[in-house]
Amino acid sequence: MRVSRRTFAKTGAALGGTLVLGGKAQEAAAQAAAPEPIRRLKPLAGAPPFIGDDERRARIEKARRLMAEQGVGAIVLEPGTSMSYFVDVHWGLSERAFLLVIPVKGELAYVAPAFEEMRAREVTKFTSDVRTWQEDEDPAALVAAILKDRGVSTAKVGLEERIRFFIADALRKASPQTEWILGTPVTAGCRMIKSKAEIALLQHANDITIAAYRAGLATLREGMTHNELGDNITAAYRALGAAGDIGVSFGKYSAFPHGSIQPQKLREGDIVQIDDGVNFGGYQADITRTVVFGKPSDRQVQVWNLEKAAQTAAFKAAQVGATCESVDAAARKVISDAGFGPDYKVPGLPHRTGHGIGMDYHEWTNFVRGNKTKIAPGMCFSDEPMIAIYGEFGLRLEDCLYITENGPKFFSEPSPAIDRPFA
Repeated sequence: MRVSRRTFAKTGAALGGTLVLGGKAQEAAAQAAAPEPIRRLKPLAGAPPFIGDDERRARIEKARRLMAEQGVGAIVLEPGTSMSYFVDVHWGLSERAFLLVIPVKGELAYVAPAFEEMRAREVTKFTSDVRTWQEDEDPAALVAAILKDRGVSTAKVGLEERIRFFIADALRKASPQTEWILGTPVTAGCRMIKSKAEIALLQHANDITIAAYRAGLATLREGMTHNELGDNITAAYRALGAAGDIGVSFGKYSAFPHGSIQPQKLREGDIVQIDDGVNFGGYQADITRTVVFGKPSDRQVQVWNLEKAAQTAAFKAAQVGATCESVDAAARKVISDAGFGPDYKVPGLPHRTGHGIGMDYHEWTNFVRGNKTKIAPGMCFSDEPMIAIYGEFGLRLEDCLYITENGPKFFSEPSPAIDRPFA
């Protein structure tokens, strides 16, 4: 299994959480030993309420409207963010299938291992139709029966895009008369457009992340390792009542878009780059701040200001009705006009200008060339063009934004200058 940087960080955070539950005294001792800027932190006031079942029911009805418009009879989901989004069910992935069927009409249905039936009935919502399979039976046959019962076995049925191949293959064999299609137009069609409640949760996650970053950067000292700074920011998250990921890069390793495995110690004049954020109420912040430890060089200031101009250009381009690719083009033009690139070449901007964000770090849709999706109110994106100069340094400024009827609005105020990471 390939483990990404963020997956590894989340795994570590989960294990850390388990240890904390087993020893509150150890957590208190760790916080007491944290640097003074972090010890001062307290959870932020004004936390918004989490998403409730009324909103989830509305999400299911929207999914059904989209299914009806697209001639889809049902969608099938495995455990993951989309299942959590619609029904607030959290179930670990294994070789045993646990599935949710949302039909265009009629009752929802779950498929669960028989020996897990009691737990499944504890956690499932919005239906009593929980069908179980024994270890020597085929769970896909139960899905086929559900589709038949709902009158959609010969219709188009959407598979959530993260369904694993062996599940999809079994479903096709169990119901060969069904037209199996990708369900992303339904799932993404719902999740791309955030409600006011979702926007509020994203805002609070961003507010917490900024407070943690501010405290973390106040702990910079010569000789500290990038892991020490990461630990300080993680401690700041805890002090603020949240948990999250953090990636830290120093010096030439800041040119690696998602960091380096090399050991790094902070020296005078080094670029310092911190990236990621906390999760609050199931919604994710993603912020990057890039500063210099000590006095920045003229070269660092010049490139930082160019990066700032590219981020600003992307923000201004992110207007209702504009295409997502036009935002990427606006940022990329600033960078290429200054002699970097062109296109995705380095030195220059090696990745897309931004991604959708919500319950996941990366969601639909992206600020990237070729994406002609029209920007609409309720969409949320990162705005993060980067200038990577391998062997020298990298600069990325990242703030997330949401689209209002009147255009884009940032969740976090962008950095004003290379020596002022916070507005």
